[in-house]
Amino acid sequence: MTFEELINKDKPVLVDFYAEWCGPCKTQTPILSEVKNRMGDTADIIKIDVDKNPHIAAQYQIRGVPTLIIFRNGNLKWRQSGVFPANELERLLKENL
Repeated sequence: MTFEELINKDKPVLVDFYAEWCGPCKTQTPILSEVKNRMGDTADIIKIDVDKNPHIAAQYQIRGVPTLIIFRNGNLKWRQSGVFPANELERLLKENL
């Protein structure tokens, strides 16, 4: 499945642009797991390694990691760089249901 197919869904898709060497990205990972547990199938969460997918990172002008983007039906709905708390991410995803 292509990245475009992954983000072109009729539910919110949270994309975590990260890198293996990134300390804050390691902090974000368990937060994303918690959000996924709370949201279940109402939202998708995918992780994109910017070092392994430089073309996607360039397409979305990812300058720092972690960068979180919420898509719905392929449209960018929200974007933020840095570690973000579970409660806020859950609220943002629910706003885009």
